[in-house]
Amino acid sequence: MNCLILILYALRYLSLSWKRCFKKVSGQPKFKKKGKDDSFTLDGSITVGFNQIKLPRIGWVKTYEILPDNITPKSVTISRKADRWFISFNSREKETQITEKSVDVVGVDLGIKSLATLSTGEVFEGAKSKRRLEAKLSRLQYLNRHKTKFSNNWKKAQLKIARLHTKVADIRKDTLLEEGDRRQLYWRQETGGKLHGDSLPQVMREHPR
Repeated sequence: MNCLILILYALRYLSLSWKRCFKKVSGQPKFKKKGKDDSFTLDGSITVGFNQIKLPRIGWVKTYEILPDNITPKSVTISRKADRWFISFNSREKETQITEKSVDVVGVDLGIKSLATLSTGEVFEGAKSKRRLEAKLSRLQYLNRHKTKFSNNWKKAQLKIARLHTKVADIRKDTLLEEGDRRQLYWRQETGGKLHGDSLPQVMREHPR
């Protein structure tokens, strides 16, 4: 693997983090810990197949899901969550056809009891994934309290806890993305694409419950 590419992308992300910090958008960047949010970015000659992708310096890698056809990504990001590896890249899709608007403005109220409420009266319920899995998560953490740190049994228990945390986060993220994309399409159809809240789905993704 070309270490120079990894270093260049790391410096690029560090530069973006400091720019966001200077603009008072976020805090100071922190060093990444090994085993937490592990990820790296590659670019170069990338080929996408049916259920495999060819990465520079690594070669062909099989994927669990079927990949889209006729795309050539410039870069890919590989990340790890619990004991699973994920690969992501950008691709352009056909733009949706905008219909004539029926209302001028559609307002949205992000709440606690419900995910969001539109000014039209439509209510979107949240996933509440943590509440559903909270008992199981508490039990796993309770059973792990007396295990010797860094022992094999402790590592197995930590992996189960990490998998459950990942499941909770994935359910929440999936709900936010689905509802955000559906609402964005709905808003654009209702307002003819001229809506100040076009970025609201992104706001909702950045403020999960």
